[in-house]
Amino acid sequence: MKVFGNTNSKIFLASWVSLDRAQTNDDISQQNISQQSISSPKFRYDVLKSLRKWVDEIEVSDRKLAHRLCKLIPSQCPFERDVKLFGKTLFHIPPMCKLNPLYDEVVGLRFRAMCFLADKCGEDVSQYC
Repeated sequence: MKVFGNTNSKIFLASWVSLDRAQTNDDISQQNISQQSISSPKFRYDVLKSLRKWVDEIEVSDRKLAHRLCKLIPSQCPFERDVKLFGKTLFHIPPMCKLNPLYDEVVGLRFRAMCFLADKCGEDVSQYC
C-alpha cells in the first residue's frame, strides 16, 4: 500500500492487546486498594459531603423559586469560549464548570426546577434551554 502516489513507502500499524483483560483489571484494582490503604487513613472525611447532601435535598415547590433557579444557574458553562483574532481561532478555553465539586448537584437542582415548572405548573421551559 502506498502512502502517496509519489512514494514507495509502506505503512505498518501494530498495537498491543491484552488477552486476559479480567485478570489485568483485578490486578489494577488490588493495587489501587493497597495504595489507598497505605497513603490515607481508614477514616476519610469528605468536607463537601454535607453541602452536597443539602443541595440535593432542596425541594422545588414554589414557582418563583423555580424561575429564579432556572435564571441563576446557566444551562451551559459561561467560561467556555474560543478566543479569536481577525476571524481565526487562537485558542479554546475549556469548560471550567466541571472542576466545581458541586457541579452535578447544582445542575440537578436546575433540572428539578425545570421539571417542576413543566410538570406541575404546565409552563413552557424552552426559554431556559
